[in-house]
Amino acid sequence: MIHPFDMSQDIERVLVSEAEIHTRLVELGQELSRDYAGKKPIFVGVLKGVVPFFAEMARCIQIPCQWDFMSVTSFEGGTQSTGKLTFRKDIDHDIAGRHVVILEDILDSGRTLSYVCDLLRQRGPASLKICTFLDKPAGRTVDMNADYVAFTIPNAFVVGYGLDYDDYYRNLPYVGVLKPSVYED
Repeated sequence: MIHPFDMSQDIERVLVSEAEIHTRLVELGQELSRDYAGKKPIFVGVLKGVVPFFAEMARCIQIPCQWDFMSVTSFEGGTQSTGKLTFRKDIDHDIAGRHVVILEDILDSGRTLSYVCDLLRQRGPASLKICTFLDKPAGRTVDMNADYVAFTIPNAFVVGYGLDYDDYYRNLPYVGVLKPSVYED
């Protein structure tokens, strides 16, 4: 049952605190700023779970860059990928010859991100890298790794800081493991 006034009741445990998130994303922003200095990269966010991560990274990256967004999903309200990808929005910029960094909320099975990378590579970027907020290697079903990782997490169903269950819990300021009783009904 979703508790509209106290979502924390549905959280089994906090995996990554708000303070840990802020500290790590400042470090990650500095690393990306160093690696892409003078290159004017374009950062592509994969909606919608990426929004808090993208917003924080936008404040932490201190070089000239552009932003863009695309929407591709393989979740339809459940706790596992459906395996079927739904493409909802493409990027607006021409990325031919550009340095592109995909910002993603979570690299889990890797299927969605593999599809996104294949699609963008066909457009001729100078380089294409992946920066993920969360990496869950135990969930991987395709050979896919991120170039930049904020946090590596165990194989658990997590919510918060953009990640959801049935479009709820995105607004939690931390990453927590959702109690199975919430989604096993």
